[in-house]
This record gives sequence, C-alpha cells and structure tokens, in this order.
Amino acid sequence: MISEFIIEPCEKENIPKIIDGINEYNLGKVPALCETWTALDYVIKNESGNEIAGILSGIGYWQGLEIKIIWVAESYRNKGIGTLILKHVEKIARDKGATVSMLDTFDFQAEGFYLKNGYEPIGEIKNFPNGHKRIYFSKRLIG
Repeated sequence: MISEFIIEPCEKENIPKIIDGINEYNLGKVPALCETWTALDYVIKNESGNEIAGILSGIGYWQGLEIKIIWVAESYRNKGIGTLILKHVEKIARDKGATVSMLDTFDFQAEGFYLKNGYEPIGEIKNFPNGHKRIYFSKRLIG
C-alpha cells in the first residue's frame, strides 16, 4: 500500500497546501489567540544609512514571539546594539499581547547574549554541528 505513493521535491506552489494543512490541524486542537502571523522585522542603520543590525521575528497564533534571526555587523558587536533591537521587538510584542519569546542559537553564536538578556535554556542538541551544540531558549514576556 505504501508503494502507491510518490515523493517529489516540494515546489513553491506546494507550500501553501502544507502550511494550510498544519494550521488547520493545529487550530482544530488549540484555538488561535490572534488571526495571523504578525511580522516584527526591523533593521538598525548607521549614520551613513548602511544596515548594521537586523531582526527577523514575529508573533504567531498563540501570542508567542518567535525570533528567527538577530544579526549585528561584526564591527558593531559588543556595543549594545543587539540588546537594543531585541528589547525593541520584545516591547512591541508585549504591547501586542505576546506572553513568551522563543528562539534557538548555537553555542558559537549568541548563547551568552541570550542568557544576559534573561532567556532560559530549555533544551539542546549536543554535538550539532560536530563539536558544538544547538540551544533552545525561552523567556516570559508577561506574567
């Protein structure tokens, strides 16, 4: 019976069906607290108008802030810019009703940064990539 199915590469036009399918399932189990993904994507520019930092994040159905990427240009690191953009997004998320923030990073990226900013490790994958670890963090934004 399993041999009756075909696995093919996912094309761009297949993506909405997959997203709609998981959303329908999830929302059938736990009702949404908000209707759609609210993108919270920001950049910081220097005096010359060049992007020196950015964050890609958003609030999902259950009012959780999901941080996908924070980046700060190397010459601007350790100057508080990462904290500035992180706090900016956390405040907007709280104002919009987000209760928790979540993200993942690697030990060679920003583990110390997130600890310093009040995030708690909630899990990790050891030896991924080889010799390192991937760490999952969360932080209560309200209550």
